[in-house]
Amino acid sequence: MIMRYPGWCVLVFMAGSAWAGSPDALDLADLPGDTPAAVRDWNAFVEGAAQRWQPVDGGAARQGQRLSVDLNVDHAFAPEWRAVFADRLDIDWRNRLSGDSEVNTLKELYVSNAPQSDEVFDLGRINVRNGVASGYNPTDLFRRDALRSVVSPDPDSLRDNRLGTVMLRAQRLWDRGSLTAIVAPRLTDAPSDNAWSPDLGATNRQTRWQLAATRQFAPGLSPQWLLSGGDGESPQAGANLTGVVNDATVVYLEWSGGRSGALTDPDAQGFHSRLASGATYTFPDKLSLTAEYEYNGAAPDRNGWNALRNGSPVQYGQYRELTADRQDLPTRDALFLYASWQDCAMLHLDLTLLEHVDLVDHSRLTWLEARYHWSRVDLALQWQLNSGAANSDFGAAPQRRVAQIVMRGYL
Repeated sequence: MIMRYPGWCVLVFMAGSAWAGSPDALDLADLPGDTPAAVRDWNAFVEGAAQRWQPVDGGAARQGQRLSVDLNVDHAFAPEWRAVFADRLDIDWRNRLSGDSEVNTLKELYVSNAPQSDEVFDLGRINVRNGVASGYNPTDLFRRDALRSVVSPDPDSLRDNRLGTVMLRAQRLWDRGSLTAIVAPRLTDAPSDNAWSPDLGATNRQTRWQLAATRQFAPGLSPQWLLSGGDGESPQAGANLTGVVNDATVVYLEWSGGRSGALTDPDAQGFHSRLASGATYTFPDKLSLTAEYEYNGAAPDRNGWNALRNGSPVQYGQYRELTADRQDLPTRDALFLYASWQDCAMLHLDLTLLEHVDLVDHSRLTWLEARYHWSRVDLALQWQLNSGAANSDFGAAPQRRVAQIVMRGYL
């Protein structure tokens, strides 16, 4: 069976909460009228998951459970002052072979001051997420080494469930634009494997800075320009642009470029560009389709990639670890497809399909989720397939197939 041990207990507990806390489940026709809910400065959820996966080597199927607790607080404690805290704890039980694994991710912890309506200053650990693209964000400077625990390949999950960076951020706003300046200082040398560490070495082992300016030229047209840099790195320029074609179609372009080393050889300095460009079309029945082309000029070309993956397994493994930590494309060209259908076939049922295709070695990742919403509980079924040659981008993943049931209870 797939669901055993503490993960199964969590799912049963939250299923009871869904039944007891949801008018849809109880089907009560005589409930009193809704009363306005008090605005809270915090939100939290508990999530239990049970999964079964097939190893890429064709061995026996394995199973495991996960328990996650996520808390977000945004509290105004004085005029012009607020404090923000966001944290996530993930605990995994995997076949009881190597013991339990727990990882805490301190996503945000900072204070914010707005002395005037058009000025904001923030200090502390902040999760800055730049970029308008869906599957790959070349301008997202602070994504590097920020993941401590991966529970889903969905880009929204990867962007949210990561470490913030300790920084000072200043923003100036005006009617048609904004200017943001960020300085993130070097605080320590190396990342930490300790489960409860704030892991400042992952996010702040070098000084980094970024300037970002936005200007609205017309309704629906507000490009953003960025300039980023850090210790021992050449400045990198960036741009984010979105445009509304019609009521149903949005196109976007995200680009960054500058002098840097190649991913396979840091000493091979040259001008490298990274790009993500695509479009989203939304149908009247709440179905949205996104198609995105992705390019990484610092990655090896087709010949270089074939030589790397067919060469030393140690070097290939090190390269895969490097690109995974940086959340960068390991090859030059990729295609990202994303479909989201709200209220599919019935009210409160959402379907999501994700397809990431490596256009160099033709491997792919496919992820499908069906999620049903009650008032305080979500129930989701997820399925993932990594396909391709054994030494390809997605084919080399340790898991070939993954099936998972997830239940989330909102507190």
